[in-house]
Amino acid sequence: MKQIPYQKMAKFLTNRDENYSQWYNDLVIKADLAENSAVRGCMVIKPYGYAIWEKIQAELDRLFKATGHVNAYFPLLIPKSFFSKEAAHVKGFAKECAVVTHYRLKNDENGKGIIVDPTAKLEEELIIRPTSETIIWHSYKNWIHSYRDLPILINQWANVVRWEMRTRLFLRTTEFLWQEGHTAHATREEAEEETEKMINVYASFAENSMALPVIKGYKSENERFAGALDTFAIEALMQDGKALQAGTSHFLGQNFAKAFDVQFTDKTGKLDYVWATSWGVSTRLMGAIIMGHADNHGLVLPPKLAPIQVVIIPIYKNINQIGALSDAAIKIKAGLEALGITVKYDDRDNNKPGWKFADYELKGVPVRLAIGPRDIENSTIEVARRDNLTKETIPIDKVHEYIPKLLDDIQSNMYNKALNFRKENTFYVDNWSEFLKILDNQGGFIMAHWDGTAETEEKIKEETKATIRCIPFDSPEEPGKCIYSGKPSRRRVLFAISY
Repeated sequence: MKQIPYQKMAKFLTNRDENYSQWYNDLVIKADLAENSAVRGCMVIKPYGYAIWEKIQAELDRLFKATGHVNAYFPLLIPKSFFSKEAAHVKGFAKECAVVTHYRLKNDENGKGIIVDPTAKLEEELIIRPTSETIIWHSYKNWIHSYRDLPILINQWANVVRWEMRTRLFLRTTEFLWQEGHTAHATREEAEEETEKMINVYASFAENSMALPVIKGYKSENERFAGALDTFAIEALMQDGKALQAGTSHFLGQNFAKAFDVQFTDKTGKLDYVWATSWGVSTRLMGAIIMGHADNHGLVLPPKLAPIQVVIIPIYKNINQIGALSDAAIKIKAGLEALGITVKYDDRDNNKPGWKFADYELKGVPVRLAIGPRDIENSTIEVARRDNLTKETIPIDKVHEYIPKLLDDIQSNMYNKALNFRKENTFYVDNWSEFLKILDNQGGFIMAHWDGTAETEEKIKEETKATIRCIPFDSPEEPGKCIYSGKPSRRRVLFAISY
């Protein structure tokens, strides 16, 4: 195999090593994933970006339904009074809520355009959902009466609004797309089992579909979801050494059931409150794919989530050559599609092959096939892979056998590359000076002892911006001393600076 030469298209990207943040922004825009909208903090997800999200959505939806969940939809607008019923929940979201106060516009009598009609003030303000626990549990009160009504296993695909001051495309926007699962159970054990099951679903998806290794664990009390008794999370390491929370699953106990008076009669005839969970991932996963895999040439998409898995590009000098090339390309395309592979044949004559090569490289298409007159003569085809920027020539009659295996190999290689990066950037630290040194140098995941107090956690965050990302499920009992306070500690926790 020989190295594919650097393409001119990449010059439009800021070098990742020089300015990671600008590189990310350039890539999102130049790869046609998204752009900023006219509404501050909100984004327009462009067709290519949305196609990736649709692949994410489709696979997650399949996994949810395979575990017994069904989809429903609840209102975007939530009465303000609903939020006051669960104190911890409202405290957690109060500063991020967008509030609807009026229901009508009118022409300004002074001819200054459209104004809000002051006589059309709502009796009760409505909150644009930052999350849906309150509106959903209001409905569950009407649905649940007996143990026979349980469990309820519902997922919602929706948009939410959280008023963010500092935004970045996909990673943190005022409005974003997500799914939120909301389940109701007869026993604590069932709800806890559901909470764990769903974080495992997320972890499996991240590793098998996104080719991104993650660490599963408990959130500290400071980092828990507002209103939850326990929050589980998956944490991924991005290529700049920062952590990204890629999914959460919350054990809500009976908090929301008590707030909305959702009781049921159990098998013994006793009245009890329902046990609850909620769990979700969002378009932030798009950011995880970009920052977990992309390079200075552009996106590197895992084949399982790539809208176009294979692109075929004809190379010709005159129009008389296109007929034979198209016949061969269309035959290859049909054969690959019959195997379930998504293929694009790009025979546009308004761009040269070199431009197309660079464009599909920028967009992260996993495999590129190039075919020219000489390939027709020799019964060969050129195969280029995006993950390692190598290419080779294979017999054209082997392409339908070769490409499926190649896509599997690319998927595995991307995961292993990300896993090796995480291993190389995970550090076991036993003292404060070493902790600071790693954060100042390269960042990464830091496994260190913590005394278990919120006070120490806050001080570490204030002094370094590093937070406890999670307490890994597989973190063993290991007596030690807290890196900050020196007090006794039973196990190491995962620290990092995060997005």
